[in-house]
Amino acid sequence: MVYPAARLVQASLSQYSVTGLYQGWVGPRNYARLLQQEALATVVMNTVVWVAVIVAVTLLISLALAQLLDKRFPGRRLVRWALIVPWAASLIMTSKLFVWIYDYYFGILNPLLQSLGVLAHPVDWLGDDSTVMGAMIAVGVFVSLPFTSYVLLAGLQTIPVDVYEAARVDGASAWRTYRSVTLPLLRPALLVAAVLNIIYVFNSFPIVWTLNDRNPGFGHDTMITYMYKIAFKSSLRDVGLAAALGVVNVALILVAVVVYLRTVRWQEPEA
Repeated sequence: MVYPAARLVQASLSQYSVTGLYQGWVGPRNYARLLQQEALATVVMNTVVWVAVIVAVTLLISLALAQLLDKRFPGRRLVRWALIVPWAASLIMTSKLFVWIYDYYFGILNPLLQSLGVLAHPVDWLGDDSTVMGAMIAVGVFVSLPFTSYVLLAGLQTIPVDVYEAARVDGASAWRTYRSVTLPLLRPALLVAAVLNIIYVFNSFPIVWTLNDRNPGFGHDTMITYMYKIAFKSSLRDVGLAAALGVVNVALILVAVVVYLRTVRWQEPEA
């Protein structure tokens, strides 16, 4: 005798097996459907701009900061401690702080720029399509500076002093010494900082999500926030599509890791 409850369980298991087999066949179709999404091109372009601009600007500013922190001056230790604060703080907390700074009505940025004569009227930094990406990039650079500056500072401190003394003896100018001595010897640190920043910035969900959550659609999303939205927050509610994008994101990160390993020439120690 089979009880009704047992029949219900058997039917559920049978349906689950058929559904699982069906999903196993249609899973690859999610990648084709992903390419058909109208917002994908915009999201990919946003991601490229987001990563490229933040990494480039961060490297340039961090290089100057690292050289400054490598010099001896009063209060250098205090400046080094202050620089690490944005990196040690929570990304969500830092992003929320900038939401208040950018606020159209109560933020301090608009009154400050108006008092300096930079702006004639307030700007809705996180609501205007022309300023949202720039505002988010500024926050991304701000939180990326500490780590990158310390990586480059560590690279500067590994350069032997004798090399600079030899350059001065040869009569090399300050610019020639910097171009021919400092930059070549700093190249490994620069490459490591660049690749690690590409990985971190690409995966930066809290900044984009916190600063862009008020805007509908996908016009200012990166691939990480786009993946989350199509799974849980948009009208699509398509976990399969989000999973396909997640695999693509993982593949891109693996490529960045391979580049990083090749950059630092990682290998097992020889016997």
